[in-house]
Amino acid sequence: GLLDGEALTLRARLGFTTAPWQGWTAMAEAENITAADGDRYSQAGINSGGAGHAVVADPVMTGISQAWLAYKTTSDAATLGRQRLVLDNARFIGDSGWRQNMQTFDAFVLQDKSLEKTTVTYAYLQQINRVFGPDHPQGKWASDSHLLNASYAGLPTGTLTAYAYLLDFSSSPANSCATYGASFAGTAKLTADFSFTYRAEAATQADYGASTLNYRAHYTLLEAGLALKSASLTLGGEVLGSDHAVGFKTPLATLHAFNGWADLFLTTPAAGLRDTYLKGTASLPGACALVVVYHQFDPEVGGPDLGHEFDVQLSRKFGKAVTALVKFADFRRESLTLPIVQKCWAQVEYVF
Repeated sequence: GLLDGEALTLRARLGFTTAPWQGWTAMAEAENITAADGDRYSQAGINSGGAGHAVVADPVMTGISQAWLAYKTTSDAATLGRQRLVLDNARFIGDSGWRQNMQTFDAFVLQDKSLEKTTVTYAYLQQINRVFGPDHPQGKWASDSHLLNASYAGLPTGTLTAYAYLLDFSSSPANSCATYGASFAGTAKLTADFSFTYRAEAATQADYGASTLNYRAHYTLLEAGLALKSASLTLGGEVLGSDHAVGFKTPLATLHAFNGWADLFLTTPAAGLRDTYLKGTASLPGACALVVVYHQFDPEVGGPDLGHEFDVQLSRKFGKAVTALVKFADFRRESLTLPIVQKCWAQVEYVF
């Protein structure tokens, strides 16, 4: 097995956004990530000194994280350049904000809100700047991808969203895919302080563009929960299907937020993945917030159970500028093809 990976990193991110001028806005942001001892962990394989250690995907680097020009009217917005992009719950398109180097997109994004309670977003992605940094062989993906997402929030019971994500990566043909799906999510008040929450989603996916694969896989999600002002409990079931030993792909997602914080299933197994989970949140005294999640992982088709995972996070705000958190993930395998993984984080962030 691998040696433990230990990373003590510091990220400094400095940006400037101009004041709007006749609808125009510009923004530039740079970041620097350093490590106390970069060879005590594998920076996704780019540092030879970290060979044999577990991966911590926070490489030492300096670069431009964002640089864009935007034009806005009362109902439309167009943004060109390197930018963050998060659609819906980030299950398919996200910025991986948990990592020190977030995922950004060299893209043109057009958003229209001219129809009441309707948001339509189109994006053309020319390059994906991934969390592994520019020195990693897979740190940048050349892209010829189109995203279309439309949501309507005018229903009395929730928001209806439909999407088409046509991803074509010459740098990573196996991740090229076309995904079409829809979701419905909402909240129903039971009493003044008590609500029922729900989300249902389904999608289908096939090979696309530069892909040499031949598959058609499906995705489903069902969630139901109860929420108070200071606590919530959610039961969910997510299925990422498989076809011809190819699992359903979400290459541009904020992957750490899904299928366990131990990051065992950043790529869907060949037999697919069925994730049944129970999540609880609570606001605690002293401006603290608690999140606890339990996952049971099984293949979508056949085979033995994969394992189970327990995740817990405690965070606290100190004024408006400082947030501290500790976080723990414990994955226990039920299949010998998988490792036993424990991860622990401690983090302090200052925003000004």
